[in-house]
Amino acid sequence: MKILFATVPADGHFNPLTGIAMHFKHLGHDVRWYTSKTYEKKLGGMDIPLFPFVKAKEVNSENLNLIYPEVADMKGVKAIKFSWEKVFLDNIGNHFQDINAIYQNDFRFDIFVCDAALYVLQFVAEKLKTPIYVIGPSPLTATSKDTPPNFVGLTPARTVIGKKIHVLMRKVMDKMVFTEGMKKFNDMRSAVGLPSFTGSFWNIPFDYSTLYFHSGVPEFEYYRSDLSPNVRFVGGLQPYLGQNQKNYKTIEKLEGYDKVILVSQGTIDNKDQNKLIIPVMEALKDENYQIIVATGAYQTAELRKKYARPNILIEDYIDFRSVLPFTDLYITNGGYGGVILSLSYGVPMLCAGITAGKNDVNAHVRYFKVGVDLRTDHPSVDKIKNGVQKVFTHGIPENAKNLQNILNKYHPFELIEDYVFASA
Repeated sequence: MKILFATVPADGHFNPLTGIAMHFKHLGHDVRWYTSKTYEKKLGGMDIPLFPFVKAKEVNSENLNLIYPEVADMKGVKAIKFSWEKVFLDNIGNHFQDINAIYQNDFRFDIFVCDAALYVLQFVAEKLKTPIYVIGPSPLTATSKDTPPNFVGLTPARTVIGKKIHVLMRKVMDKMVFTEGMKKFNDMRSAVGLPSFTGSFWNIPFDYSTLYFHSGVPEFEYYRSDLSPNVRFVGGLQPYLGQNQKNYKTIEKLEGYDKVILVSQGTIDNKDQNKLIIPVMEALKDENYQIIVATGAYQTAELRKKYARPNILIEDYIDFRSVLPFTDLYITNGGYGGVILSLSYGVPMLCAGITAGKNDVNAHVRYFKVGVDLRTDHPSVDKIKNGVQKVFTHGIPENAKNLQNILNKYHPFELIEDYVFASA
């Protein structure tokens, strides 16, 4: 079977699909990938051919501020609208030109596998008529009468009035965010011979997929009585590590400490370490804790010099899967992949992040009581100290362990394989 994977150029959307791709490759299928040349080296290491963007531009939430610095001064709905148009909307027509050219001239794929943010999937479904399998690498964005609007960091309302307020909020936000952009979207549809679309943009990955594979479990997702029947929960999707992945040796350094704490500010939003990494070390450096910090290869040497203490380990990158079995707490800005990985080891979290959808991820952590959400991008030293103490009370570690037991019952790659072959 010929399979084309396709992703937006963002690690949080590319990486979760790599394990799936390698699973199908090992089964003997012809697997290729459409994405930015940024991922050429990674795909080369997996021996997967790359079809790079030709017409499409490389714009994502990770480089948006560099390309459009004016977005830094935008707040609220205005910021959401601008980011949606530049990251999700403007490239759809270009993506389809690229993918259609691949299909017609180079690789007539049998199925199309993409991340949920690649909204060209609608055009592929309608024009090329191939089965579409969507991978959800973040909390579900499907609209529902039971859930709050996306990207506002709210949890489901518990009262009828609260739910009505959320419905009203969504209608107002959709009107403010989508009205102008949907005209542009329908112009792109018209250009390829498709009729106007009047549905919800958020629901495209659910309504136009053959199946939607969600990285996660129902027990860590808001209940939706009206959830699309296309959704399948497949457990936590983790990236392909490769054969030469080095394990991070920690056992000999962990003895004698009361707690082991893993800290990450991600690999993209890590340039301002005063947001999380530095206040965490200031808050906890004098405690009898082993603090393990992953910098994402930014200012590692400088941090090592400033925090030259036996209980603080600072590395460019860390294989979390070799550290989490010994970890008592994960402190994060709210990357979804790291949150799911942490839960798969039963590790509770302290979260501090409100941008790029992280407020919604952290709201899930708060709602399901598997961690503490500080609800800020810049937590104070005192907030961190208090948050750490709170994590180890209120049944939070037990809740994280319960989710670990649930997640570990899933075998994501085999589940996806079975679903694909049953439906393609």
